[in-house]
Amino acid sequence: MASCFSGGAAYVDGRYMPLDQATIPIIDRGYRRSDVTYDVASVWRGQFFRLDDHIARFRRSMTALRLSPGETDDDIRFIMQRCVQLSGLRDAYVAIDCLRGRPVFGMPHDPAKARNYIVAFAQPWIDLITPEVQARGAHFIVAKVRRIPSDSIDQTVKNFHWGDLTRGLFEVLDAGADGCVLLDHAGYVTEGPGYNIFCVKDREISTPNSGVLEGITRRSVIEICSELGIPYRIRPIAAEELFQADEIFVTSTAGGPMPVTRIDGHIMGNDRPGPLSSKLKAAFWKKRESGWHGTPVAYGNDTEE
Repeated sequence: MASCFSGGAAYVDGRYMPLDQATIPIIDRGYRRSDVTYDVASVWRGQFFRLDDHIARFRRSMTALRLSPGETDDDIRFIMQRCVQLSGLRDAYVAIDCLRGRPVFGMPHDPAKARNYIVAFAQPWIDLITPEVQARGAHFIVAKVRRIPSDSIDQTVKNFHWGDLTRGLFEVLDAGADGCVLLDHAGYVTEGPGYNIFCVKDREISTPNSGVLEGITRRSVIEICSELGIPYRIRPIAAEELFQADEIFVTSTAGGPMPVTRIDGHIMGNDRPGPLSSKLKAAFWKKRESGWHGTPVAYGNDTEE
């Protein structure tokens, strides 16, 4: 493997390149209008996790936003695999984007006239919440900013409309916290910047039913609950339930299930990750290590073994 790919590999509109060389035009609608959808998969110990599920969700997002790149699902699968192959990474964060592009020169600036195209990259694995913070449990706040309403932005479609989430992250910084929960305008729990929210009360697990991305890791945790006989519900969760919860945890591609031990200063349990949060986290990673929903990366001779 060439050393230029050691920091990651990218694909931009038909060409592969080192990640630090990947660019898009500044007049592209993906940059100027956030007119783009994306998905993010992970590779752990040389295996993609639920790759077909990520590609299927990516395709649904493109269809919802009327994006039609030339690549088929098999092409997208190959591109994501190839980015990991080139990088040689065994543990990786792998993103796939579809950008609206820009109209042909001289044509009206009509989104329907733009040529859509694919961008992808693989970079070293990242944990959205550091392992050290996960070990003691994350400290969260309920953000003052409210989630963009679902009748304005379809939250089940991955998008770059992160204005509300970014404001929440600055609230986290100001509070010296580790993460945040955003509410909708009716005061119900939605999600956080890059993760779904779960709360536990009397050994029953609940997660919001609206205003959220239907995360792949969220789905995986629900499957594990079914396997282990742990009761769960997908339902509206009022903000006050967070302060009555026995446990809270969040889920993300970049980290799996991750426990939360404080919310707005309120301490749950003994200020350590709760038993169900810990059980689900352990089960998730044990199953991943065993190849659950895994797709091996076909590392070739041009990558480092």
